[in-house]
Amino acid sequence: MDSGDAHGVTQRLPIALTIAGSDSGGGAGIQADLKTFAAFGVYGASVVTALTAQNTRGVRTIHYPPPGIVDAQIGAVLEDFAVAAIKIGMLGSAEIANVAAGKLSFTGGKGRETLLPQGEGGPKGRMRAFLIYDPVMIASSGDALSGGDFVEAVRQALLPLVDCLTPNLAEAAALLREPIAKSESDIARQGAALLKLGPRAILMKGGHVEGDEAVDLLVTEDAICRFASPKILSTNLHGTGCTLSSAIAANIVLGAPLPEAVATAKAFVRQAIERGRDVTLGAGAGPLIQTELRSKL
Repeated sequence: MDSGDAHGVTQRLPIALTIAGSDSGGGAGIQADLKTFAAFGVYGASVVTALTAQNTRGVRTIHYPPPGIVDAQIGAVLEDFAVAAIKIGMLGSAEIANVAAGKLSFTGGKGRETLLPQGEGGPKGRMRAFLIYDPVMIASSGDALSGGDFVEAVRQALLPLVDCLTPNLAEAAALLREPIAKSESDIARQGAALLKLGPRAILMKGGHVEGDEAVDLLVTEDAICRFASPKILSTNLHGTGCTLSSAIAANIVLGAPLPEAVATAKAFVRQAIERGRDVTLGAGAGPLIQTELRSKL
């Protein structure tokens, strides 16, 4: 075989889809997800649910596309790509949350199957896709990213479809309509309560609890897996949640079981925080860095 035979060779790439908002500063949302997929060698497709004007100083304005556009984007991707994992981030409005849930809900599949492309069983063929949801409601700058009726739409329509939910403590509290957990035992209890809303696993992100360790709990019906590591002092943490959830999705695509995918994703995020700790990209809190930094020639 030589280079002239290359046209006859096909290569199957692992594919993940991100359904999330666009961050004009490039640190979070769709941009962080695609960088993370690429870092793991996973091809990334995308559905844009919101356009944000933001930088390291904060969010200036948000524009939500018509729900029909979101519907069309999801349909276009799933009709043509063999998507193995779907990461959902910022949805922003109840209407868009309902559209996403409806598009991912197939009869008998509960949102965990996606259409196979032509030639892989035909347009009506199906494969299982792992669905991970990072319930973005507030930006790291403190800006609100969702409307008032958003939480109820998510609770009713989307959570029953989710394989792994990855809330921080404020998001978990909002979904449960409870105060924010202050202890590890409270975090575990809220994780178990979220399971009752439909997801098959909950990764409770406890990094905001006081102490020297960042402790996350992966809660399932069968067990609680504890992930602990020393906290890294850095002001450049924008996009941490997006990167973690998309790294989990990428590792699921690559065949890892969920606990292993979480462990690998957490190690990746830690490395990305360390890379970005001393980097200045703007006047405010910057992002972590998902790829190797290269010195100027």
